[in-house]
Amino acid sequence: MSQTGDHSHDAPRRVALLGVPIEIGAGLRGTLMGPAALRTAGIGRVLEQLHYTVEDHGDMTRPQTGGGNDPVPAKANYYTEVKSWVGEISARAYQLAASGAVPLFMGGDHSLSMGSVNGVARYWRSQGKPLFVMWLDAHADYNTPATTLSANMHGMSAAFLCGEPGLDRLLGDELRVSIPPAQLDLFGIRSIDPLEKELVRQRSIAIADMRAIDEFGVGVLIRRVIDRVRAANGVLHLSFDVDFLDPAVAPGVGTTVPGGATYREAHLVMELLHDSGLVRSVDIVELNPFLDERGRTARVAVELLGSLFGMQITDRVTPSNAVLPEG
Repeated sequence: MSQTGDHSHDAPRRVALLGVPIEIGAGLRGTLMGPAALRTAGIGRVLEQLHYTVEDHGDMTRPQTGGGNDPVPAKANYYTEVKSWVGEISARAYQLAASGAVPLFMGGDHSLSMGSVNGVARYWRSQGKPLFVMWLDAHADYNTPATTLSANMHGMSAAFLCGEPGLDRLLGDELRVSIPPAQLDLFGIRSIDPLEKELVRQRSIAIADMRAIDEFGVGVLIRRVIDRVRAANGVLHLSFDVDFLDPAVAPGVGTTVPGGATYREAHLVMELLHDSGLVRSVDIVELNPFLDERGRTARVAVELLGSLFGMQITDRVTPSNAVLPEG
């Protein structure tokens, strides 16, 4: 690949895959099979065809639920087990980001982002760059133990990474590096709890819900996010929950919500993010092969990740900061 422009000339050409088979943050079992499904659907092969060097670090092993005698929050299911994962994920995320590769965390449920985003944020803070997070999801995931209705911790991950209280010892000895709520974008949201909605409003968090996507289109809304990241000389972490997609496109998730993004809308999101040259780390979460139809959701997810990393059907005139294919 040849590269031009001010944002992509230093874009990493290595992708570090890390499977994070955690499922206890969700209500339904099965997401621990997500990393295997993404590999089977060809994630490594697709990235290699795009001329990336792929470093597959395998799957994290289930951590020991060790000591620590901090009190368990009243409404945080499997808190001790999630805590054992999150601290280790954060440490691995920091190492992978520091290696110069683009870390791609393959989940697993969305509680893994409490660790992945923290570790990546810690690295970028050491580089003097603000980290912005785009949360592609049907759900806001901005609950805390005080607001949650389900007590499932995958619904608390966005709130945790913005420094909300209630899970203060979750990282154990890992340094907590929260991002300001102004650096979080909730995109594709169509399900939000009452107290969670109030908290998001109080924090003035940017939301592009499905009504906004219907009204303005994903192109306008994604460019707004890109412009904001660029104005701050920041980098972007994409946290991609496959339930962002409409269940007709991606049935293999535990918390389906009708009315999600279409196949084409999702590809446009990924293509525009690729053209921006700003994405430096990625989560893909909540893929539940047990609920899928013959691997369909895993294949769609891999196609979308292909678009995020530069796959396109035809050559086109792209902005000067895009990564261009050779020949």
